[in-house]
Amino acid sequence: MKVDVLTLAKWVISASDRAHPADGVLRAELKTQRDLSPDERTRVSAAVFAFFRWRGWLNPEKPVSDQIEAALAIAERYARQPESFSDADLVARAAPGWVASVMDVSADWARALQAHPKLWLRARRGQGKTLAVKLGDCRICGKGAMADTVEYRGRQDLFRTVEFHAGEFELQDISSQAVGLICGPRPGETWWDASAGEGGKMLHLSELMENKGLIWASDPAAWRLQRLKRRAARARVFNYRTAGWDGGPKLPTKTKFDGVLIDAPCSGIGTWQRNPHARWTATAEDVKELSEVQKRILANAAAAVKPGGKLIYAVCTFTRAETIDVAEAFEKRFPEFERLLMGNPLDPDAPARARVEYWPQHFGGSGMFIAGWLRRPA
Repeated sequence: MKVDVLTLAKWVISASDRAHPADGVLRAELKTQRDLSPDERTRVSAAVFAFFRWRGWLNPEKPVSDQIEAALAIAERYARQPESFSDADLVARAAPGWVASVMDVSADWARALQAHPKLWLRARRGQGKTLAVKLGDCRICGKGAMADTVEYRGRQDLFRTVEFHAGEFELQDISSQAVGLICGPRPGETWWDASAGEGGKMLHLSELMENKGLIWASDPAAWRLQRLKRRAARARVFNYRTAGWDGGPKLPTKTKFDGVLIDAPCSGIGTWQRNPHARWTATAEDVKELSEVQKRILANAAAAVKPGGKLIYAVCTFTRAETIDVAEAFEKRFPEFERLLMGNPLDPDAPARARVEYWPQHFGGSGMFIAGWLRRPA
């Protein structure tokens, strides 16, 4: 039986909690609602995300349906008249109050959180312009390494396109793409994506390696590695192996690598523009606990880097405990690693640095912190 848009949005919101993120609940529910038109699906998604994005402005004592309508009206006003929202009001309401105690909170960042996120694609190497023409409603990000990074501005369901099923592009945030470019793996090298998840960055590493050499992909969750395999098959990526790893001292292989990428589990504050529900489920205690997890993973994975090899640490957050503190703790404990000066793919004119930060208000993607080291030659 077909349900109306508002009723479905209310159900998704009520079913969402810390253990059941809203984006996952929404995705699963839309799969069951086969009678919904594409326009209705878009409206349901817009209602759910507007509710969580503008939650700080809503009256929780009112019915959820009233709150949804209020959130949609606020979102429309912000799109038309962002200047009608004061900096102070945005800083105070866009995120929970505890965030200011763990990171710098600026008005520019708060404004970026409330803006509609951009949709980024990664085309096959050298095919960015061709893909943009095929899909239409696209903008090429830049030149050189960024010529295959495409912003999609259209409304079609990209997962249903011929180009997607042919493996001609991946949906991958621009900041995530920058991580792969900073890693800079070369054909024939051996790399380890130690926190591979469902494989977004691993597929990019393979593309940069021209499907040559070998990539080990690890994750503690077997179901994520199964999804990685399906994505790799569609993208025609074959130069990889998978192995479970929980971040402990027992590594999945005795191989020594030219490069190790640690895309560590984190508080995810850098994704709050795209995933507003997470703002209201994360806590300051999470940040503290995750910082210790990150330190442990980084320390254990460092043993797999060969002399002269790279170690890249990336987290989609800005908290001091998960970024600077983790990097400094690692450098103090492992003097055999020296800082790696990294160019910035999104700002080629910027000087090379050992630590790079991407904020959504600067580059239009998710927030990201990246640190890099080289293991000194034996």
